[in-house]
Amino acid sequence: MANQLVAYFSASGVTARVARDLADAVGADLFEIEPAEPYTAADLNWQSSSSRSSVEMNDESCRPAIAGKVADMAGYDTVYVGFPVWWYVEPRIIDTFLEAYDFTGKVVVPFATSGGSGLGQAPQRMQALVPGADVKQGRLLNGRPSIHQLGQWAQQFG
Repeated sequence: MANQLVAYFSASGVTARVARDLADAVGADLFEIEPAEPYTAADLNWQSSSSRSSVEMNDESCRPAIAGKVADMAGYDTVYVGFPVWWYVEPRIIDTFLEAYDFTGKVVVPFATSGGSGLGQAPQRMQALVPGADVKQGRLLNGRPSIHQLGQWAQQFG
């Protein structure tokens, strides 16, 4: 088992492509954070205040259920956590994932894809959810960076 994990949630496939490339670049294991109840196109309609994603994001305590579990989180030193940016932060399903494991002593590196915003307060919010971890600032990985570029970026995290 590699001591690095790339865990990601992808609503449309964009973050999934970047996550797979990042895992290849650093020789990490890959884990998809899948919702127990998959999102439909209507669920993802951010323009509707009654859509599932809007309802979740308007509720700080919302924790959507995840379908699977990481087999041995204790075996990882560095965990890259990928997601699409929703409402300028990480989707609530990422909060569910972070609260499901003990990240004490681990390096957590957020990465995201976005159609128009940065990571916002996501790294700070994530740090509050995993106080024993070292959450890095992370970055947006839009435009499908090359495996070489991803590897160079990831070198700073060990």
